[in-house]
Amino acid sequence: MAETRPNPLLGSYRFAKPSAPLVPTELASSGPWTVLFLPGASSDLVLSCASIGHDPSRAPSPEWVRTATAENRPAIFLLDRARSWATAPGLDEVLRQALATLCLRKEIRRILAIGTSLGAFTALAASQSLPLDALIAIGPQHQPAAPWETRWRTWTASLPETLCAPISRAQHTYILHGADDQTQALGFPNLPSADHLFFPNQSHATLAQHLKPAMPSLIAAAFAQDRRRVLRLTTQAGGQRFFAEKPSTR
Repeated sequence: MAETRPNPLLGSYRFAKPSAPLVPTELASSGPWTVLFLPGASSDLVLSCASIGHDPSRAPSPEWVRTATAENRPAIFLLDRARSWATAPGLDEVLRQALATLCLRKEIRRILAIGTSLGAFTALAASQSLPLDALIAIGPQHQPAAPWETRWRTWTASLPETLCAPISRAQHTYILHGADDQTQALGFPNLPSADHLFFPNQSHATLAQHLKPAMPSLIAAAFAQDRRRVLRLTTQAGGQRFFAEKPSTR
């Protein structure tokens, strides 16, 4: 039976018994952006970027909380009250402030970002500001306000139609697409530092939950820069390589 736990910033959100409540504290904020923090002894840091959430009247809740903090890792949670697809001012500032504050408290050696949907788009944007070792993007939109894209129209109506996902600057990026995201997936460039996995039996709405059991192992492999293991795990979960050939690095 799940129970509701209060959070002074976000209201209440739910964790399953008998796990102890995890209550993040605010690390930085700027405009609609808030970065929350959960401590851990590891020098590996996970950045989890929130998606739209379920209640438009409130800020999104932190996502991937248990997974991000597994193995005693510290984690930061990036929330965007404006659901702006990284267009709201202050993103670079709040991320750099959060990392600088955290580095005063402990050693950070490696950083991995993860996000779903809007959160995946935001994670790609975060790679422009933070030195990411790895990035796992689940169902990011390449062009969220494209004229042919009717999903999320409530949130994307004010965005420019030409807005496109930033090219990841992480050392390696894994972009995972559901079956109904194929048109969006085709917009992403095929780069040597990125792998695209297509899940024909999953949708945009189901893919993150489907991957949840495998995510601790995926994160560990991505931190270790073990690309073969990441690809093996995603293939076992039903993923298929979206681009058959990688471009030459020469």
